[in-house]
Amino acid sequence: MLDVAVIEDRAAAEASLDPMRSRILAALAEPGSAAMLAGRLGLARQKVNYHLKELERHGLVELAEERRKGNVTERVYRATAASYVISPSALAEVSPDPSRSPDQLSAHWLLALGARLVQEVGALVTGAARARRRVATFGLDAEVRFATAADRTAFAAELTEAVAALVSRYHDESADGGRSHRVVVALHQIPAAPLTAANPVPEHPDQPEQPEPPEPPEQDDRP
Repeated sequence: MLDVAVIEDRAAAEASLDPMRSRILAALAEPGSAAMLAGRLGLARQKVNYHLKELERHGLVELAEERRKGNVTERVYRATAASYVISPSALAEVSPDPSRSPDQLSAHWLLALGARLVQEVGALVTGAARARRRVATFGLDAEVRFATAADRTAFAAELTEAVAALVSRYHDESADGGRSHRVVVALHQIPAAPLTAANPVPEHPDQPEQPEPPEPPEQDDRP
């Protein structure tokens, strides 16, 4: 079982988002048969069997073993991963494109960067899993609390300079056999409380008229 599987097919994404199938996927973190799942989830066995076949068809569950019980063969399934991420490629026609309107101060652009990160790393993970190879990656995660908005602006400026200096030092356009890598550094406000319908965005005291929405945790990509 993989730690994380990337769903790139639209039909598989739809199957995983079905509430009943999501419950079955979660339950199959531990292998089980249709009869066992029916007991765990309080569902009819026939209904569980139907959903299992659909999940298996989309590669979200797999056969773990078959057990003979008299004249009956019991099929035991397990989820193919402990958790799943749906790649933006599943909705390629409407997935965000960060090249459309790059703006370092735009939360929407940051979301587009995050979507591209998921799509590209997802493709690497899928290809590596098929080839039974590991993907060389590096992730950097940090948390910083700014005293003022001016400090945050200064931090962003220094971070930009530092990354630009590193890129210019190591980038070699003419290197034979060189491999292109993408570096993404994300900075976002951490919401003070869980988001709800009544509180859709976190408070932003230094810019009350235009609060910034929360973004996904930062991840740098160096495959």
